[in-house]
Amino acid sequence: MSEHRLPDDRSTDQPLTVRRAVEADDAALLAIDRTAWDASSGFPSYLETIKDTFFVRCGPEAHLVAEYDGEVVGYLRLEDKYPFPEGAGVLTINGLAVAQSARGRGVASTLLTAAATEGRLRDARKISLHVHSTNTAARRLYERHGYVIEGTHPNEFLIEGTSVASVDMAKTL
Repeated sequence: MSEHRLPDDRSTDQPLTVRRAVEADDAALLAIDRTAWDASSGFPSYLETIKDTFFVRCGPEAHLVAEYDGEVVGYLRLEDKYPFPEGAGVLTINGLAVAQSARGRGVASTLLTAAATEGRLRDARKISLHVHSTNTAARRLYERHGYVIEGTHPNEFLIEGTSVASVDMAKTL
């Protein structure tokens, strides 16, 4: 789907690539999911539900995978937001995670760029997402990619005794 060079100390002979997920990615994606989330970015109760397969929520077809030198280093879950015709053309990001070892190297940015490209290929007019108000790094990343705040839901979640707002962001394609 796309290529991007990782800005780090690894050899630049191998680009970061983005492709559609396949069933064989299950174990690698599961490993990323088990370590990617904390109370500022995810739901601790979700971590308790992660069992033997990554593709329990939806199949590989909903995922873009970032790969570097044969290693899966991140994913983005991109789905139709609405199941009815009036909502056609609006996609939603229902998960974006990067392996701890690959953070700060442009993986998430590459995945967001690929999601916008995929959205245009699918004739989408908009991509939306939800992010915890406490996840400031993700919010800045989304803003750099043209996402704007469309709404905030104060006190939406109670995570480890702390009230956390949900922030709705979207990008028009």
